[in-house]
Amino acid sequence: MPDPPSAQAILLNWLDEQLPAKPVAVGHRIVHGGPNFSGSVVLTDEIIAQLEALVPLAPLHQPHNLSPVRGIARQWPGVPQVACFDTAFHRHHSPVFERFALPERFYDQGVRRYGFHGLSYHYIADTLKRYYPDHALGRVVVAHLGSGASACGLLNGVSIESTMGFTALDGLPMGTRPGRLDAGVVLWFLEQGLSHDEIQRILYKESGLKGISGLSGDVRDLLQSDLPQARLALDYFAYRTAESIAGLCVALKGIDTLVFTAGIGENCPEVRAAVCEHLAWMGIQLDSGQNARNASVVSAPESAATVLVIPTNEELVIAVETIKKIHTGS
Repeated sequence: MPDPPSAQAILLNWLDEQLPAKPVAVGHRIVHGGPNFSGSVVLTDEIIAQLEALVPLAPLHQPHNLSPVRGIARQWPGVPQVACFDTAFHRHHSPVFERFALPERFYDQGVRRYGFHGLSYHYIADTLKRYYPDHALGRVVVAHLGSGASACGLLNGVSIESTMGFTALDGLPMGTRPGRLDAGVVLWFLEQGLSHDEIQRILYKESGLKGISGLSGDVRDLLQSDLPQARLALDYFAYRTAESIAGLCVALKGIDTLVFTAGIGENCPEVRAAVCEHLAWMGIQLDSGQNARNASVVSAPESAATVLVIPTNEELVIAVETIKKIHTGS
C-alpha cells in the first residue's frame, strides 16, 4: 500500500459494504489536545483546524490521528465524530507539575507539561474503582509500558503528575524515543549542522531502546539477543522506569499500589522484575511465580505496596466517551 490514506480508503469502502447502515458515530484517539481541551469533544471544522495546528507537538501521532477523520467525513457525510484526547486526563494538574521553568510568555503560548496516555490511565482508574475499590482511593502509580511509555501518579483516581511533558518525547525511554533528555543535546545537534527534520527523525525514530541497542526497539527482540548493547538497553529502560516511579511517589507522598499495563507492562515478567528490583528499597517485592504467570496480583504478601497487572483498553474508553458525547452531550 503506497500510503495510509489509500489504505484507509480501501478499508472504509470495505466497511461501507459490510455494515448494514452507516455508523451512528465514530470516536477517535487524538494524542494531543493542547491547552484548550480538557475532555472529549464532537469534532467541527474549527476544532479540526485547532488540532492540525498541534501537529508539531506530536508529529509521530497527530497527522495519523486526523487523517481518518477526513476520510470518514468523505465516506459518511454528517456522521458525528468525537475526539478523545490522550492529554485530557491530565489537564487538571497543579501549576507546580504543569509548568516549565521558562518565562511566562511561553506558558501563555501553550508551552507546558501536558502528559499523555490519558485514555489508558482513564481506563485503569475506572478498572481500579470497579474491581479493586480498596486500591482506587489510595496512592497509585501506573506504569504504561509499551513502544510508547510513561508513568502516572493517581490519587483517588485523579491524575496528579505524569512523566510525559510538552510532547510525547519526554519521561521514560521508549521503543524509538529517548525519554528525558538534556535540552543541551538538541542545541548540540543544531551546532553540528543537523536540520530540524534530521533531529526530529533521530528523536522519534532512532533513539530509545533501538538507539541504545542498535538492534531493535522491541523488548522481545532484546530479550532474545546475546548482544551486550541489548542488555544495556533493557537495563537502562528498567532503571529509568523505576527512577520515574520513585519520583512520582514524591507527588503522591508515598505509594500504596503499583500497576503495570500496556504491551510490555502486561506481558513481560522480566521487565517487571527488573523495575521492581530497583524499588526493593521501598519495600516493593514480587512473587516470582505470580509474576512469571502474568497474574493480576504479582506482589508478594509482605510487599509494602500491592503490584497489579491490568490490561488496558483505550478503545473501550473511546467508545464510552463517544456514546456519552453523542447521546447525552456530557
